[in-house]
Amino acid sequence: MSEKTIILGIVGDSAAGKTTLTKGIAQVLGEDKVTIICTDDYHRYDRAQRAKMGISALHPDCNYLDIIEQHLTLLRAGQAILKPIYNHSTGEFDPPEYIEPRKYVIVEGLLGYSTRQMRDSYDVKTYLAPPESLRATWKIKRDTRKRGYNEEQVMEQLRQREPDSEAFIRPQREWADMVVSFYPPEENLGNDLLLNVNLILRPTIPHPELSRILNAQGNHLGEAIRLGLSRDMGKPVDILEIDGHATMEQVRELEKMMCSDVPYLGQFCSLEGNQELGKLVGTTGETLQSYPLALTQLLITYHMLKAAS
Repeated sequence: MSEKTIILGIVGDSAAGKTTLTKGIAQVLGEDKVTIICTDDYHRYDRAQRAKMGISALHPDCNYLDIIEQHLTLLRAGQAILKPIYNHSTGEFDPPEYIEPRKYVIVEGLLGYSTRQMRDSYDVKTYLAPPESLRATWKIKRDTRKRGYNEEQVMEQLRQREPDSEAFIRPQREWADMVVSFYPPEENLGNDLLLNVNLILRPTIPHPELSRILNAQGNHLGEAIRLGLSRDMGKPVDILEIDGHATMEQVRELEKMMCSDVPYLGQFCSLEGNQELGKLVGTTGETLQSYPLALTQLLITYHMLKAAS
C-alpha cells in the first residue's frame, strides 16, 4: 500500500451522528493510524460573541473556511498543522494543538464540503442525514447531558438554526459519495440505538460489487438487507438498506462481498472477532452492537483502504 495520506470527510448537521461514526471508524482502523479533525474548531467567534452578533455556528461567515482549506491542503501533503480548538463545554477557545497527519485523516463537522477546494481534498465524502425528529432527539440528549443546556434551550436553538441548516448544511449532501441515514423501524419508533440504515451509494467512487444480493427471485439475503436502484437529486444511485433485525448469517454474507474485493479489509471483517464494529453504549451504560452501524463502518473503511491501495 502507498504511503499517501487518505482523507475521509464526514459532514452533517449538529447531532447527526458524526462523532459516533468517526470514533467507530478510527477504532476499526486503529487509533494510532488515524488523525481526527473537527471543523467546529475553526469557528470565528466564541459562544458569547455569536449570541451578541445573532449569528449561528452553522453560518459560513462564522467560520474560517479559508484556514480549513489551507489545513486540508497541508494534511493531504503529509504536513503538520497548528489547529485551533473550540471547547464545546465552555463555548470558548482553548490553546491550539500541533497536529501531524497519520496514515488516515477523518475530517468531521458542519461545513466540510462548502467550498470547491475543500471538496477536492477528500478521497471519500460521506454525508449524514438522519430524520430531523431523530436528530432533535439526539441533540437534546447530547446537549443536556454534556453541554449544560436544558431541553427548552436546545429546542429553541434548533428553531433558530433551522434557516441556516436549510441554507448551508443540507445542500452539502449533493457532494457526498455516500449519504447515510439511520432511522428507527416503524415497529420500534422509540428506540434510537438499534436503528435501520439507508445508504445512498453514488457512482462518484467505485463501490463494492453488491449485485449478488439480488437474484431472479429478489433479494438473496432476505428482506433485512435490500439493494435497489433509485434516483437521488435527479441522478441514478444504488440504495443499500440494512435493518436492525438482520441476522448474523445475513451480515456475514454481506461482509464477504465487501471483503473479497480488498484484501486489506479482511483483518477488519469479522464482526464476531472485531467487537469495535457497530459498538454503541446505551443510556444505562450497557454495550450494544448494531449491525447496520457495523456494516456502514465497514463500507466506509472499504473505501478508505481502496483509496490507499
